Amino acid sequence: MDQRTPLNLVYDAVAAARAVAATAATRAAAEDRDDGFPAEDVADLARLGLLAAPIPVAEGGAGLGEEPGAAKLSETLRLVGYGSLALGRLYEGHVNALQLVARYGDAGQRARLFADAAAGHLFGVWNTEPAGGLVLEDAPDSLRLRGVKTFASGAGHVTRALVTGRRPDEGAPLMLVVPLEAGTRADLSAWRAHGMRASATGTVDFSGLPVAAEAILGGPDDYHRQPDFSGGAWRFAAVQLGGIEAVFDAWRAHLARVGRGDDPHQLARLGEGAIAMEGARHWVARAAAIAADAELPADRIVAYVNLARLAVERSGLDVLQLAQRSVGLQGFLRGHPLERLSRDLATYLRQPAPDGALTGAARVVLQAGGLGGDLWTGGRA
Repeated sequence: MDQRTPLNLVYDAVAAARAVAATAATRAAAEDRDDGFPAEDVADLARLGLLAAPIPVAEGGAGLGEEPGAAKLSETLRLVGYGSLALGRLYEGHVNALQLVARYGDAGQRARLFADAAAGHLFGVWNTEPAGGLVLEDAPDSLRLRGVKTFASGAGHVTRALVTGRRPDEGAPLMLVVPLEAGTRADLSAWRAHGMRASATGTVDFSGLPVAAEAILGGPDDYHRQPDFSGGAWRFAAVQLGGIEAVFDAWRAHLARVGRGDDPHQLARLGEGAIAMEGARHWVARAAAIAADAELPADRIVAYVNLARLAVERSGLDVLQLAQRSVGLQGFLRGHPLERLSRDLATYLRQPAPDGALTGAARVVLQAGGLGGDLWTGGRA
């Protein structure tokens, strides 16, 4: 998408995502291997304008995520996740990175990095690290990095990595956007996962890599500022929703194909699955809207999004259990559509600190005054 062309008012990200999902679904089985990566699907994201879509309208993009309630972004993430959860994971990280650039970048950084996105660079956000973390050391003509990031999705394929790192004498982390050459510094040998194999999740070693001072984005600990840090979890829940719907549709198609749709027990299970799936859809839509509500206190936003991510997880586990019981052993055999979809969803549902998310949200609910029904309406304190 040419940023000089004012397509931001007519660009349809949801239609683009639907097209990407259709082709990604046909390729996902072939990419389900330890060294897999949805390269053709990422190329489609670029070709159809979705890598550039999160660029703000004021800076020549489509402003995906700026719309009221982030409804189009929610639908876009859902659809990409429906086509391929691995692709959805990668695209969600790309969107997150561009939103952080928009929020904390200066004019020069925004112009340069948004131009990179429009040119087809895949961004990622990597913050998980072993003890010691990523360190920024002074070098004669630049800064130099030391350390690694782990569980980095898109390792070896992301060419613009937004990472957190610390100076040796400072505790608060800084954000940096680091250019990487495809195929370098990545080790995928430990990624022998049950599902999400095509996400190319691994360790990236930044040691010795020089970075310019202008790579630093924002100030100390901006990355963890609330409500955006925890409130952004609704995005991965939207991708998970797409995966839930894909499992549901594979299950539904199986019942139709084998002629078991008249069995009342099968119908009862399918009805329960539809309730769970639709519940997840409502939680995601509301979480996206609440995360964008500037009138709500930060702790209320974080609490709601945490509840939403757990509700979506529960819905996903319910649909998995119902589908697997309904389809039976066939759904565990390689080659059956449900087998891979179930592995990918079960893996992606495993997000960090679910117990802390639940108890933290409950603490906010307990300490809040007023009516329970007013907790997330109108910015009431």
